Amino acid sequence: MNRKKLQKLTDTLTKNCKHLFRGFDKDNDGCVNVLEWIHGLSLFLRGSLEEKMKYCFEVFDLNGDGFISKEEMFHMLKNSLLKQPSEEDPDEGIKDLVEITLKKMDHDHDGKLSFADYELAVREETLLLEAFGPCLPDPK
Repeated sequence: MNRKKLQKLTDTLTKNCKHLFRGFDKDNDGCVNVLEWIHGLSLFLRGSLEEKMKYCFEVFDLNGDGFISKEEMFHMLKNSLLKQPSEEDPDEGIKDLVEITLKKMDHDHDGKLSFADYELAVREETLLLEAFGPCLPDPK
């Protein structure tokens, strides 16, 4: 199965589908094979909090360097928040949100989120699992 077929089959279609796809494509060959598809669905439907944290972190780590940077947070938040009509520059509000998020989640205060930072924050408050946008299906 290729990326386009995956997009048609899931209802989790967002602007960030290529990052969701990367979470399924474990061997990075550009296709999701049957085993990868089953593993991904299993994680969505019955995955433990640990498995879901690892998956979401991989989705949010856009460049795959093992950290979620301010720029990655900004990009994910900008794509997941609804645009509000206002006089204010929406990017400024998102930048403020990134700073607030870092204060809450960056436990080692290095200006980026490692998996350890993310895991600690999510274990303290599970609502932070999808802090930078939806990457898991709605449980309904």
